[in-house]
Amino acid sequence: MTWKINSYYEILNRLTQHIAVTDKTGRSMDIQSGFEKSVCLLTECGKSDGKLMFIGNGASASISSHMGVDFWKHAGIKATAFNDPSLLTCVSNDYGYDQVFVKPIEMFANKEDILIAISSSGKSINILNAVKAAQSKFVKVITLTGFSESNPLRKSGDINFYVPIDRYSHIEIIHHSICHYILDIIIDEKENRCY
Repeated sequence: MTWKINSYYEILNRLTQHIAVTDKTGRSMDIQSGFEKSVCLLTECGKSDGKLMFIGNGASASISSHMGVDFWKHAGIKATAFNDPSLLTCVSNDYGYDQVFVKPIEMFANKEDILIAISSSGKSINILNAVKAAQSKFVKVITLTGFSESNPLRKSGDINFYVPIDRYSHIEIIHHSICHYILDIIIDEKENRCY
Protein backbone atom coordinates (compact mmCIF):
# COMPACT_ATOMS: atom_id res chain seq x y z
CA MET A 1 0.00 0.00 0.00
CA THR A 2 2.74 2.51 0.92
CA TRP A 3 4.48 1.98 -2.40
CA LYS A 4 1.27 2.74 -4.31
CA ILE A 5 0.63 5.94 -2.33
CA ASN A 6 4.17 7.16 -2.83
CA SER A 7 4.11 6.23 -6.50
CA TYR A 8 0.82 8.04 -7.05
CA TYR A 9 2.07 11.29 -5.57
CA GLU A 10 5.45 10.96 -7.25
CA ILE A 11 3.65 10.83 -10.60
CA LEU A 12 1.63 13.94 -9.71
CA ASN A 13 4.79 15.73 -8.64
CA ARG A 14 6.53 14.78 -11.89
CA LEU A 15 3.53 15.91 -13.93
CA THR A 16 3.48 19.34 -12.32
CA GLN A 17 7.07 19.74 -13.47
CA HIS A 18 6.18 18.74 -17.04
CA ILE A 19 3.06 20.82 -17.71
CA ALA A 20 3.47 22.19 -21.22
CA VAL A 21 2.20 25.64 -22.15
CA THR A 22 1.70 27.03 -25.65
CA ASP A 23 0.30 30.23 -27.10
CA LYS A 24 -2.25 30.63 -29.90
CA THR A 25 0.41 30.08 -32.56
CA GLY A 26 1.46 26.79 -30.94
CA ARG A 27 4.73 28.29 -29.75
CA SER A 28 5.96 26.85 -26.45
CA MET A 29 6.45 29.06 -23.44
CA ASP A 30 7.82 28.20 -20.02
CA ILE A 31 5.27 27.45 -17.35
CA GLN A 32 6.04 30.62 -15.38
CA SER A 33 5.24 32.74 -18.44
CA GLY A 34 2.04 30.76 -18.99
CA PHE A 35 0.88 31.48 -15.46
CA GLU A 36 1.92 35.14 -15.65
CA LYS A 37 0.09 35.68 -18.95
CA SER A 38 -3.00 33.92 -17.58
CA VAL A 39 -2.97 36.06 -14.44
CA CYS A 40 -2.64 39.21 -16.57
CA LEU A 41 -5.52 38.18 -18.84
CA LEU A 42 -7.82 37.34 -15.93
CA THR A 43 -6.89 40.43 -13.94
CA GLU A 44 -7.54 42.68 -16.97
CA CYS A 45 -10.83 40.86 -17.53
CA GLY A 46 -11.89 41.75 -13.98
CA LYS A 47 -10.75 45.37 -14.32
CA SER A 48 -12.69 45.80 -17.57
CA ASP A 49 -15.83 44.39 -15.93
CA GLY A 50 -15.58 41.26 -18.07
CA LYS A 51 -16.43 37.79 -16.85
CA LEU A 52 -14.89 34.35 -16.80
CA MET A 53 -16.88 31.54 -18.37
CA PHE A 54 -15.87 27.99 -17.43
CA ILE A 55 -16.91 24.94 -19.45
CA GLY A 56 -16.21 21.23 -19.14
CA ASN A 57 -17.82 17.79 -19.19
CA GLY A 58 -18.00 15.36 -16.26
CA ALA A 59 -15.26 16.02 -13.72
CA SER A 60 -14.18 19.04 -15.77
CA ALA A 61 -17.70 20.43 -15.22
CA SER A 62 -17.16 20.02 -11.48
CA ILE A 63 -13.87 21.89 -11.72
CA SER A 64 -15.68 24.57 -13.75
CA SER A 65 -18.39 25.00 -11.10
CA HIS A 66 -15.90 25.12 -8.26
CA MET A 67 -13.62 27.63 -9.96
CA GLY A 68 -16.51 29.78 -11.19
CA VAL A 69 -17.58 30.29 -7.58
CA ASP A 70 -14.04 30.75 -6.23
CA PHE A 71 -13.06 33.39 -8.78
CA TRP A 72 -15.98 35.68 -7.98
CA LYS A 73 -15.97 34.94 -4.27
CA HIS A 74 -12.23 35.26 -3.61
CA ALA A 75 -10.85 37.34 -6.49
CA GLY A 76 -13.86 39.59 -7.13
CA ILE A 77 -13.96 38.67 -10.84
CA LYS A 78 -17.36 37.89 -12.34
CA ALA A 79 -17.37 34.19 -13.17
CA THR A 80 -19.81 31.45 -14.07
CA ALA A 81 -19.95 27.87 -15.31
CA PHE A 82 -22.47 26.91 -17.96
CA ASN A 83 -23.53 23.62 -16.44
CA ASP A 84 -26.86 24.20 -14.75
CA PRO A 85 -28.97 21.02 -15.23
CA SER A 86 -31.85 22.92 -16.86
CA LEU A 87 -29.49 24.64 -19.29
CA LEU A 88 -27.73 21.39 -20.18
CA THR A 89 -30.92 19.40 -20.74
CA CYS A 90 -32.81 22.19 -22.52
CA VAL A 91 -30.04 23.12 -24.95
CA SER A 92 -29.08 19.48 -25.55
CA ASN A 93 -32.69 18.57 -26.26
CA ASP A 94 -33.39 21.54 -28.53
CA TYR A 95 -30.05 21.91 -30.35
CA GLY A 96 -27.94 18.82 -29.61
CA TYR A 97 -25.21 18.22 -27.06
CA ASP A 98 -22.57 19.50 -29.47
CA GLN A 99 -24.18 22.96 -29.06
CA VAL A 100 -24.69 22.84 -25.27
CA PHE A 101 -22.03 25.50 -24.55
CA VAL A 102 -22.28 27.33 -27.88
CA LYS A 103 -25.77 28.70 -27.19
CA PRO A 104 -25.02 30.30 -23.79
CA ILE A 105 -21.77 31.72 -25.17
CA GLU A 106 -23.66 33.24 -28.10
CA MET A 107 -26.11 34.78 -25.63
CA PHE A 108 -23.83 35.95 -22.82
CA ALA A 109 -20.27 36.41 -24.12
CA ASN A 110 -18.72 39.82 -24.70
CA LYS A 111 -15.30 40.69 -26.06
CA GLU A 112 -14.03 41.62 -22.55
CA ASP A 113 -14.70 38.06 -21.35
CA ILE A 114 -12.49 34.99 -21.09
CA LEU A 115 -13.51 31.40 -21.75
CA ILE A 116 -11.71 28.72 -19.76
CA ALA A 117 -12.25 25.43 -21.60
CA ILE A 118 -11.35 22.26 -19.68
CA SER A 119 -11.22 18.88 -21.42
CA SER A 120 -9.01 15.97 -20.43
CA SER A 121 -8.99 14.53 -23.95
CA GLY A 122 -9.05 17.87 -25.74
CA LYS A 123 -11.36 16.27 -28.29
CA SER A 124 -14.85 16.96 -26.94
CA ILE A 125 -16.88 18.39 -29.82
CA ASN A 126 -19.09 20.53 -27.57
CA ILE A 127 -15.98 22.18 -26.07
CA LEU A 128 -14.33 22.72 -29.46
CA ASN A 129 -17.55 24.25 -30.83
CA ALA A 130 -17.79 26.53 -27.80
CA VAL A 131 -14.24 27.78 -28.31
CA LYS A 132 -15.06 28.68 -31.93
CA ALA A 133 -18.22 30.48 -30.80
CA ALA A 134 -16.25 32.43 -28.18
CA GLN A 135 -13.54 33.39 -30.66
CA SER A 136 -16.15 34.61 -33.14
CA LYS A 137 -17.09 37.12 -30.41
CA PHE A 138 -13.41 38.06 -29.84
CA VAL A 139 -13.34 36.36 -26.43
CA LYS A 140 -9.90 35.23 -25.21
CA VAL A 141 -9.58 31.51 -24.49
CA ILE A 142 -7.50 29.52 -22.02
CA THR A 143 -7.51 25.73 -22.46
CA LEU A 144 -6.57 22.87 -20.14
CA THR A 145 -6.08 19.44 -21.73
CA GLY A 146 -4.25 16.12 -21.45
CA PHE A 147 -3.93 12.79 -23.29
CA SER A 148 -2.49 13.36 -26.79
CA GLU A 149 -0.18 16.34 -27.16
CA SER A 150 -1.72 16.90 -30.60
CA ASN A 151 -5.30 17.14 -29.31
CA PRO A 152 -7.28 19.83 -31.17
CA LEU A 153 -8.26 21.91 -28.12
CA ARG A 154 -4.60 22.42 -27.24
CA LYS A 155 -4.22 24.28 -30.55
CA SER A 156 -7.27 26.49 -29.97
CA GLY A 157 -6.59 28.83 -27.06
CA ASP A 158 -4.65 32.01 -26.55
CA ILE A 159 -2.93 30.13 -23.70
CA ASN A 160 -2.98 26.33 -23.57
CA PHE A 161 -1.98 24.21 -20.57
CA TYR A 162 -1.29 20.54 -21.37
CA VAL A 163 -0.74 17.68 -18.89
CA PRO A 164 1.33 14.89 -20.50
CA ILE A 165 -0.45 11.74 -19.32
CA ASP A 166 -3.43 9.63 -20.38
CA ARG A 167 -5.06 9.10 -16.96
CA TYR A 168 -8.17 11.10 -16.16
CA SER A 169 -7.50 11.23 -12.41
CA HIS A 170 -4.05 12.76 -12.78
CA ILE A 171 -5.13 15.21 -15.48
CA GLU A 172 -8.13 16.38 -13.48
CA ILE A 173 -6.08 16.92 -10.32
CA ILE A 174 -3.47 18.93 -12.21
CA HIS A 175 -6.13 20.95 -14.08
CA HIS A 176 -7.77 21.84 -10.78
CA SER A 177 -4.41 22.82 -9.29
CA ILE A 178 -3.59 25.03 -12.30
CA CYS A 179 -6.86 26.94 -11.82
CA HIS A 180 -6.27 27.26 -8.08
CA TYR A 181 -2.70 28.44 -8.56
CA ILE A 182 -3.81 31.19 -10.97
CA LEU A 183 -6.52 32.22 -8.52
CA ASP A 184 -4.07 32.24 -5.60
CA ILE A 185 -1.66 34.48 -7.51
CA ILE A 186 -4.48 36.94 -8.27
CA ILE A 187 -5.61 36.95 -4.62
CA ASP A 188 -2.04 37.43 -3.37
CA GLU A 189 -1.45 40.32 -5.78
CA LYS A 190 -4.71 42.00 -4.73
CA GLU A 191 -3.73 41.67 -1.08
CA ASN A 192 -0.08 42.60 -1.73
CA ARG A 193 1.15 39.34 -0.25
CA CYS A 194 4.66 38.14 -1.03
CA TYR A 195 6.07 34.70 -0.29
